[in-house]
Amino acid sequence: MRAILITAPAGGDNLNVTEAPAPTPGHGEVLIDVAYCGCNFADTMIAKETYPHPKGYPLIGGLEISGRIAEVGPDVRGFAVGDAVASFLEEAGGFADQCVAPAERLVAIPDGMGLNVAASFPLQALTAWHLLHNVSVTKPGDVILLHAVGGGVGLLATQFAVHAGATVIGTVGTRGKEKCALEFGAAMVVNREEEDFVAAAMAFTGGNGVDEIVDSTGASILDRSFATIRKLGHVVSFGEAEGRPFPNLWERLMSKSLTFTRFHLGHVDFASDAWRKSVDEVVGGVMAGALRIRIEETFPFEKAGAMLERLASRQVSGKLILAVNPL
Repeated sequence: MRAILITAPAGGDNLNVTEAPAPTPGHGEVLIDVAYCGCNFADTMIAKETYPHPKGYPLIGGLEISGRIAEVGPDVRGFAVGDAVASFLEEAGGFADQCVAPAERLVAIPDGMGLNVAASFPLQALTAWHLLHNVSVTKPGDVILLHAVGGGVGLLATQFAVHAGATVIGTVGTRGKEKCALEFGAAMVVNREEEDFVAAAMAFTGGNGVDEIVDSTGASILDRSFATIRKLGHVVSFGEAEGRPFPNLWERLMSKSLTFTRFHLGHVDFASDAWRKSVDEVVGGVMAGALRIRIEETFPFEKAGAMLERLASRQVSGKLILAVNPL
């Protein structure tokens, strides 16, 4: 099969289209003919080794896919060959004609949903839901500071928060990315390069501070954010685009009796009611038009490197996807 191999991290041209053996599904797994693969910031970090994958290199990239089941492994129930599915891939491997995925993580795709759309939400939309409704309790009246609000997770989290009755203060690092976030329901968006987001958030809340911070940046942006949150507030981290949290994290939390969660979607119990509810609400929301998925650009298979470069430019507001075998 064709595969895009990350041959050596942080190299100048380290993504190569190559031939690779097709994988074989094991117990509880299925083999999927990949139609589309979603692009995530983690993909760019894996390629640069700022977020090295535990499998090591060389590595077939790709963390989020849609397609149809080609083969069912032993002990798989509820799925059959030909079913349209989507999944996020903890072990990567989505940048290929075929990949394997655990059946417990599959999302059944209903008739009427395009497989391009189906590849755009398994990682980002489900992450956004669990950030707000699993590791947090989001309720009417809450004010949430959401960094990178114009990105894929940010736009989806904004919609979930607004649907729950919360108010979103967003930040972006690139001019122009505020437009989509405001269209999707954010009450205010601050460009961190042009305005002090701490002062803006405190002014917006009348000096009371926000109830929750949802952050994917880490480092200095997260550190400054502690000045915006009220006592007994909650901080949820799900990425470190700028860098790891500073060593003073304990002091920041203790000073206001804050709680802190570092969330990763792969740690969810896939047999839990929370997982089933998240899938139902994401798929149902997309089908009903209540959850908008913004696909900004689709790249041909051989242009995976250009796709990652585009995402790393921080000029994207929405989702980039790779057309592997469009159906």
